[in-house]
Amino acid sequence: MVTRRPNAVIAISIVLAGAILAIAALLLAQMRDDALRRAQDAVFNVSLLVERDVSRNLEIYDLSLRAVIDGLKQPGVLELPPAMRQMVLFDGSISAKDIGSVFVLDEHGNVRFDSRGVVATPVNLANRDYFKAHRDSADAGLFISHPYSPGGGVDDPRIALSRRISRPDGSFGGVVVGTLRLTYFHRLFDGMKLGPSGSMALMLADGTMLMRRPFDPKIIGINLAGTANYTRFIQRSSGDFFGMAAIDHVERWYAFRHIDVYPLILDVALSTHDIYAQWRRRAWVIGTLIGALDVTIIALAILFSQQLRRRRLAEEELRELARTDGLTGLNNRRSFEEHLNEEWRRAQRSGLPLSLLLIDVDYFKGFNDLYGHSAGDEALIGVARCIGESVRRPGDTAARYGGEEFAVLLPETNEAGALCIAGKIRAAVEALQCRHVASAHHVLTVSVGTATAHGPALPTHRAIVDAADEALYRAKHAGRNRAVSYRAGADAAQPDGDAVTPDNQQQRAD
Repeated sequence: MVTRRPNAVIAISIVLAGAILAIAALLLAQMRDDALRRAQDAVFNVSLLVERDVSRNLEIYDLSLRAVIDGLKQPGVLELPPAMRQMVLFDGSISAKDIGSVFVLDEHGNVRFDSRGVVATPVNLANRDYFKAHRDSADAGLFISHPYSPGGGVDDPRIALSRRISRPDGSFGGVVVGTLRLTYFHRLFDGMKLGPSGSMALMLADGTMLMRRPFDPKIIGINLAGTANYTRFIQRSSGDFFGMAAIDHVERWYAFRHIDVYPLILDVALSTHDIYAQWRRRAWVIGTLIGALDVTIIALAILFSQQLRRRRLAEEELRELARTDGLTGLNNRRSFEEHLNEEWRRAQRSGLPLSLLLIDVDYFKGFNDLYGHSAGDEALIGVARCIGESVRRPGDTAARYGGEEFAVLLPETNEAGALCIAGKIRAAVEALQCRHVASAHHVLTVSVGTATAHGPALPTHRAIVDAADEALYRAKHAGRNRAVSYRAGADAAQPDGDAVTPDNQQQRAD
């Protein structure tokens, strides 16, 4: 089936190539999802690690502040010598890493005690946000301030962690505040692997940036409230999404969480480019190989189909050569016999007439002897051309029956029609005016015998051949260059009048 339909080979190859491509695309899609899942797992682990580290250290710093408040409440502490009082109040707090200094402020914002020295620096901090927060609210808890630099520049940025000091009656008694250098967060973020374009940020709940990786000191303290990502951060306590960074406009996958009980938001983000970088390299390699494989399959299928077409054309040519006479181009005797058998059966089923013409070139042996075989071949070609031009209906079959003898099969043609076609062929050959001095007519002529099978007459296909042959014999016996129709029981030595000759051809045709 495939060898008979070369296009089916190409179609099958395209389907196969498409199936391979679809499978590869499915695998690549799964690999892409796997790459995203691995990145998400890594980000969740990083964010959880950072959250726990920050939460633990803030708790330690908070405990240091609580220790100062507890020390202030102890009887007699304030009456101790200054050096001993420093040790009681600040021994635990100043040991915490990244704590800058700890102050005790009175209710007016003046520094009462300073962890950096026995004599407190005379400064008023009542204008600071942490002081105002505790002064105005007794439930502020641990307050985390906006970032600031002690010298007013951008060096050594820090935040303040503070707690309220309440008197026994609950009134405001001051603030304990400790400073935390942002280098702690900087150092913590730098230790995480986030890829070339990954980012990590820690901000206050109001959107104020405390630290970001990649680090830029100009970013510290900016407020992101109102940006698309911040809006998502405050809607839930944790989550993830794809988004565009407002700072550097890089598309990333974000995982965020609010840190424990503190007013802090942590987000960890991986660039989509970094997430799929390795996948893209693999996809390019796999895609190239699959593409090359598909192209090879289709190319081989095209080459194979072309070979099949050539083979089929060669087979058709061979079949045509096996059915065609090489000299005249008409059907050969074997092909004619097949057509005759097929048309005979069809005529028997339909009840329609079937006519057969046997045509013989007159005095052809003498023509060959006189003019040579080459001229004889040309004469046969001319006769075949006259036959072909006279037999034009679809279904009619003309053949070289053997030597100088030809045959014409006329389905659905009665006796009169067959005799008319025979007369046209005879006249056409005579009109060639091919000189033949050995003939009584002095030109090349043919004799035609016709037979028609209709109904019970001529009950086999061999019988119609024999009948046409008998009619041909009668035409030759009557002087050649004529067409004679077979009549059962007629005297072979004396034509019965059913003949086409040069004299009566026009009349019979009319």
